[in-house]
Amino acid sequence: MIRVIAFDADDTLWHNESVFQATETQFTQLLAAYADEQSIRDRLLQTESRNLAHFGYGVKGFTLSMIESAIELTAGQIVGRDVQTIIDWGREMMHMPVDLLDGVAETIETLAKEYRLVLVTKGDLFDQEAKLARSGVGQHFSDVQIVSDKTVATYRAIIQREAVAPDELVMVGNSLRSDVLPACDAGARAVHIPYHLTWAHERVAEDALAGREFARLSSIRELPEWVAARAARSRLIGS
Repeated sequence: MIRVIAFDADDTLWHNESVFQATETQFTQLLAAYADEQSIRDRLLQTESRNLAHFGYGVKGFTLSMIESAIELTAGQIVGRDVQTIIDWGREMMHMPVDLLDGVAETIETLAKEYRLVLVTKGDLFDQEAKLARSGVGQHFSDVQIVSDKTVATYRAIIQREAVAPDELVMVGNSLRSDVLPACDAGARAVHIPYHLTWAHERVAEDALAGREFARLSSIRELPEWVAARAARSRLIGS
């Protein structure tokens, strides 16, 4: 029996990675005189990964990582106006319109009529709260959890907070690393809805999925039907 449906936010409810990748492309162009495009991207990814433990996920950490990478790649020669350009990109990203994925508004409204909905997302508190407020779907969520990372402990805490059995909670998201694997390991159900872009840090080798059972859907529009089928199966077993 499903009682709670938890949703990731970025690239599950609204577009996000496309904004980061567009800014990253601008960053490679800014530093084109110092290194080739792939070297710039590789250095930025290394810096971001190293800084996650310090700055966390989100636009602010990304902006700081771009500045740090620029300093390293230019051997400290980057000029102040270019640093200002990077800061301006970060500010623009923080105020980008929230562009919902196709079918999100209708799906959330439909499921909220029968299930308790929870938002579980990584990132900067201010940024994620602001995006949810601009999204137009925030009123359908009974709880919002903005976390520093998504681990097995994170999902166990959410299960306890919602006062449900592990398999009464479904986690829906685009990331195998953050939304599917730790949720499965916590005993919850999981639904993977891939986004067309995936940040390298979130990618998972196929063999890491062994032993985990979860659903794969091509669109969030398919979610109400999947949930209804699970509910019908539970009633049949219960009878």
